[in-house]
Amino acid sequence: MTSAYPYLLFTVLGIFLFCYFVATRVWIKVDAKNKQLSSEKDKSSRRNFLYLSSISLGGVGVATFMWPFLKSMNPAEDTLALGSTEVDLSNILVGQSITVKWRGRPVFIRRRTQKEISEANSVDIASLRDPMEDKDRVQQEEWLILEGVCTHLGCVPLGQKMSDTKGEYNGWFCPCHGSHYDTSGRIRKGPAPDNLPVPPYRFISDTKIIIG
Repeated sequence: MTSAYPYLLFTVLGIFLFCYFVATRVWIKVDAKNKQLSSEKDKSSRRNFLYLSSISLGGVGVATFMWPFLKSMNPAEDTLALGSTEVDLSNILVGQSITVKWRGRPVFIRRRTQKEISEANSVDIASLRDPMEDKDRVQQEEWLILEGVCTHLGCVPLGQKMSDTKGEYNGWFCPCHGSHYDTSGRIRKGPAPDNLPVPPYRFISDTKIIIG
C-alpha cells in the first residue's frame, strides 16, 4: 500500500495540472475572440480565467496538503511487523511445548507425540461441545498451534510445562473455572463454550512458521 501513494499523488497532480493547461488554452481562445468586445466583457473574461486558475492551483495545494495525511493512514513497517510473529521450531522436542506472544496474546505451540495424535483422532466428534476434527485444526499433525486463552473468561490454561496439570484429557486445564481441553485443544469439560482458537499461521520452511 505504501508504494501506491506516490503514484496516487502524481496522478492527482497530473489531473490538476492538465486542468490548468486546459483552462489556459480556453482562456487564450476566448481572449482572441473577444478582442473586439467591450472592455467590460474583457474584464469578465479575465476574471473567469483567474477563477479557473485559482481552482486548479487550489486543487494542487489540496493534493499536496493531503499527501502527509494519506501517508499517515498507512501503517508503519514496525506496526505491521507486530501483526506477525516468526517462530523457529527446530529446537522443540517431541512432547515439548513452548509459548510465544502474538499481538499481546499467548500462543501455545506443541510438538505432539504419536500417542497424543492418536488420542486426538480417536474422539467421537458427535460427543464434542464444539465439534471439530483434529485434521481441521492442524496443518501438520505433529504440530498443534493454539491461542492460549480459555474461551470461558480469558484465563491462560495450564499444560505447557511438564510439571503442569493437563486436565482429564491430557491437554490443557484452566485453573480459573475448571475447563478441560484435549490434545487437540478442544473443550471436553467445564464451562468454556468453545475450543481453544487456532491462530492464522503458515509454514515458511520445515522448521519455521509465521503466525499472523
